[in-house]
Amino acid sequence: MIRIAICAPSRSLTPDDAARVSALALEFPAIELNFHPQCFFDHGHFAGTDQQRLEAVVECANDPAFDAVWFARGGYGANRIAEDAIARFDAAAQNKAFLGYSDGGYLLGGLYRRKIGRPIHASMPVDVRREGGETALRRVLGFMAGDNSGLEPGLDHHPVAAFNLTTLAMICGTPLMPGLAGHVVLVEEVSEYDYAVDRLFFHVTAHLGGVAGLRLGRISDVPVNEADFGQSAEEIARHWCARHSIPYLGRAKIGHDIDNTIVPFGLVRSFAGE
Repeated sequence: MIRIAICAPSRSLTPDDAARVSALALEFPAIELNFHPQCFFDHGHFAGTDQQRLEAVVECANDPAFDAVWFARGGYGANRIAEDAIARFDAAAQNKAFLGYSDGGYLLGGLYRRKIGRPIHASMPVDVRREGGETALRRVLGFMAGDNSGLEPGLDHHPVAAFNLTTLAMICGTPLMPGLAGHVVLVEEVSEYDYAVDRLFFHVTAHLGGVAGLRLGRISDVPVNEADFGQSAEEIARHWCARHSIPYLGRAKIGHDIDNTIVPFGLVRSFAGE
């Protein structure tokens, strides 16, 4: 049995969300889900206070009964607790998988820097709210049960890391930023103007010296600005990669949608049976 603890470092879930995800997980008899009560807390924007969110993450990470920790939802807030939480992880966290994306990237990046556990870019329980979101969750649950068909295509012998572009920009220069030399870095973004995407690439690419290359995921739900930026997201990525001599390696199938693929940080391995 693969036991997965679910906590909410950022925003909260509803009991209805949890019920729908739990019902879906019945299709995977080798997996047991455990929603921490903190998932349903509310404190302003967040799933509980900073201290409540921190304690829940630490409790799940340090509980030897669990094989993995799955972040319930993104939004905003993980950056406020990530460094302090990771500093309290003990030996029980070392062999766990940690799954999430978007705002969860603060924790994934910090874990990868500290060489703790197995950070994995993957869809989250909240994605059950999307039309067709069950597909995204089946991809994750299948991976945890040993099915690699949901992995990002094109992963090769290079170590990899995947981030939301804003999240990666925010951790650059902080104690949560891992060393990515020799890695292929995958990025995606949602709900940002084209000019904001350009600004993010300006910052991020200045911190990616020595990477093996960059792949661009989906840039979705782009707001319409009063003045057209005049370059596509791919043209923006190519521009800043060229400026910093970063090989641009084409597109990736990651994004804030139900087709978001799975990217284990580092070198790709199966999960089940470990």
